[in-house]
Amino acid sequence: MTSSPDLDERLREAAARTHRAGHLRRLREATADQIQQARGTLAELERELSREENDVTRLESGLSAALARLLGNREERLARERAEAAAARQRVEGHRARLARLEADARTAETELARLATAPEEYERLLAEKERHLISSGDDRARELADLDAALGRVAAAAREHTEAHRAGRAAHDALREVLRHLTSAGRASTWDLLGGGLIADSIEHDRLRAADQAAWHAQRALDVFSRELADVGVSASPRGPKVDTRWFVDAFFDNIITDVLKHQRIENTRAEVEKTARWVGDMCTVMHDRHAELSAERERLLTRRERLLRD
Repeated sequence: MTSSPDLDERLREAAARTHRAGHLRRLREATADQIQQARGTLAELERELSREENDVTRLESGLSAALARLLGNREERLARERAEAAAARQRVEGHRARLARLEADARTAETELARLATAPEEYERLLAEKERHLISSGDDRARELADLDAALGRVAAAAREHTEAHRAGRAAHDALREVLRHLTSAGRASTWDLLGGGLIADSIEHDRLRAADQAAWHAQRALDVFSRELADVGVSASPRGPKVDTRWFVDAFFDNIITDVLKHQRIENTRAEVEKTARWVGDMCTVMHDRHAELSAERERLLTRRERLLRD
């Protein structure tokens, strides 16, 4: 007959592999949803880019260009349209990069999941073998000890998942705070511009908004990871960063077209949206932390019961 320690060790390994396979399946489902959403967003942004590029083409030649020449504002309008097309192109490139990362995550999970394809069947086989071994051992404590070991395994796995979710949440929160830092700086520059800051204020504002845009892509990546970790603990959520207003970059050079007041309002509105998302992420981190504390207390209770059984 197989020795109990050897059987227990193989069972623990099989349980860990089975749990990992379950984690990867949930990860695959969450990533698939994110990929579908990202593809839809990218398609919309590509259509927007096409429209912006068509606007540039019409002003470079054709009837629209001729009319603009007659009105004497062709160069100004062309420069504005080119800036708007560049901003739209930047958004498309950012979403393409995000989609590529999500697809890479999905491929990595699929590869590892393929290696664990037989884990559930192996785990069930070993459970049945251990059940036969315990029944034949004649020890009255055997059944409860087996139940305690199984419960400890489940609690340990759940605690690990909540730790991973909390860690991902903190990373997302830090990334959002970085976005807020740049937006706050841009808001100060915008206020200065309202008071007559001129070209210097415009330049600072433009620089901070570009930095905020780059930080926003990193924050969305962190939010994607956090969403998947939340799904692994049974929380369905799709936290999204605010839509980047591409007019920021155009406005920084064309104050005579869109007023400084509107620019300032858009910056403040976006900052408020980011703060709202950051508060939600912070609240969810607190939930993950509290749940981990509950699981730790449950683990201690199970360990105490197990120790008493072994002492007796």
